[in-house]
Amino acid sequence: MISMKEVWKKYPNGVMAVNGIDIEIEKGEFVYVVGPSGAGKSTFIKLMYREEKPTRGDILIGGKNLAKIKERQIPLIRRNMGVIFQDFKLLPSLSVYENVAFAMEVIEESKANIRRRVMNVLEIVGLKNKARFYPHEISGGEQQRVSIARAIVNNPSVLIADEPTGNLDPDTSWEIMNILEDINNRGTTIVMATHNKEIVNTIRKRVIAIEGGRIVRDEAKGDYGYEK
Repeated sequence: MISMKEVWKKYPNGVMAVNGIDIEIEKGEFVYVVGPSGAGKSTFIKLMYREEKPTRGDILIGGKNLAKIKERQIPLIRRNMGVIFQDFKLLPSLSVYENVAFAMEVIEESKANIRRRVMNVLEIVGLKNKARFYPHEISGGEQQRVSIARAIVNNPSVLIADEPTGNLDPDTSWEIMNILEDINNRGTTIVMATHNKEIVNTIRKRVIAIEGGRIVRDEAKGDYGYEK
């Protein structure tokens, strides 16, 4: 499903953020990416959805090499990929329904398909009754649920989550994790960068630890391994 082969990323300022990473993530896996601040986690995650391009090496997702595709092909690749951000990135002038529907409108789905699918994913994340609300009218946890709904509305095979519980209180974080587990159980591959020790140590999944741009640990049902 996801394959990185000898991937390096050097920024123009000379910082080598990723140093020769090799990794395979199978379809349907749930993987945590952990490590200290500045370790290269964010770059590792951004490489997966082509926010960053590797300096060298190959990144294959669903058989497509993200290192070699042209800029104009990126939106096509992202149709099969959902991304959840720590800061939600919702459009404030659009309702909950419209924020989620937007992801389908850009690929020119029919209005009937959009309505059916949007209401379905809003039900999955527990927000069907708030479809007409605007982001400023709902809580932070509910905003993150909207971003999850938007990320999964096009039935992506891969969901990439960059610190999805980072701005949330503990109770809300567990609610978000329950939703992500449910999505994973439906067959979606999830890669999640996180600093949340309690979540990693409680909901045991594969753990990839990154330090200095290198993978230093890769464990099935691993623990967090760092003091907060």
